[in-house]
Amino acid sequence: MRQYLEAVDAVLSSGTYKPNRTGVDTISSFSQHYEVDLGDGYPLLTTKRMDGYRWNSMIHEVCWYLSGQEHIRDLREETKIWDAWADQAGRLDTAYGRFWRRYPIPEGEARLEGESWPADAHRWVTVEEGGRRTFDQLQYVIDTVAESPNSRRLVVNAWHPANAAVSTLPPCHYTFVFNVQGDRLNCHLTQRSADIALGVPFNIAAYALLTTVVAQQTGFEPGTFAHTLVDAHAYCGRGERGAWYAENLETLQSRLAEVDDREGYLEVNAWLESEAPPEADGDERLDHVPGLLEQLSREPLERPALEVADVSIDDLSAEDVTLREYDSHDGIEFSVAE
Repeated sequence: MRQYLEAVDAVLSSGTYKPNRTGVDTISSFSQHYEVDLGDGYPLLTTKRMDGYRWNSMIHEVCWYLSGQEHIRDLREETKIWDAWADQAGRLDTAYGRFWRRYPIPEGEARLEGESWPADAHRWVTVEEGGRRTFDQLQYVIDTVAESPNSRRLVVNAWHPANAAVSTLPPCHYTFVFNVQGDRLNCHLTQRSADIALGVPFNIAAYALLTTVVAQQTGFEPGTFAHTLVDAHAYCGRGERGAWYAENLETLQSRLAEVDDREGYLEVNAWLESEAPPEADGDERLDHVPGLLEQLSREPLERPALEVADVSIDDLSAEDVTLREYDSHDGIEFSVAE
């Protein structure tokens, strides 16, 4: 997908060297933005392989979000993507779908004078075990799109400031907004932290699927998926490998500025691998830059097609989603910086 490759190039070409909490250094860029027309096909990347177990992982993760669960006990059967941040019982101290479908409503003295809150009988409120009240943000959005499509309040928020202050991993893609224009349902996702090599391709695929599902539920066509990346970063290794970028990033970026065709990215990659110290044993592929340069050298292929069964968000399962006519370049391996 051309828009994704342009974002990758922008991060590598304009970013700064930036250490972070993981201990794996990054090349970081502020506020990248792009838009994808879902009418042109499903935006699953073709410059690296995203089907097979990767596709299975993404589909089950989206279904997990939609379930509203705060644990990964069921998700673990299909993907290990969240294991590093869950306890032995599978509970997470933050969960996207938990807030999508069950956002906590303050009670008693937690309510400030003058604030408005829905009653227990409100259609998007659930009184859970122990009397805790929660609000279903996603169902609210779906119902409002169907009943009042011109609304500008179609917001779903996965960020709770108090939770985020102490959570092991607060939500990265933390809020999204739907917006209807004509017969098309559009979605804008804001992401505070964006791993451009590993995370963003999954985010694009997941929210394009979600937009398609909500459009289908409300009688609209999938429109534009817009994506804002606040801190868009490429991991570049740790130890001597990461430190090399601190000293040589300007040279790398000057070489990237001279690239005028896709073959040029391979030449930059060959220079990098000849100059940078090797990654330490156990750190292989924590430097994502070589793999990203390989992707930049590849021509995007035709987008595949997506078919989704006409079922509610409560009933959607992996078996209801079908990917058709997908062809891609070979896979590229990246290691996760935890």
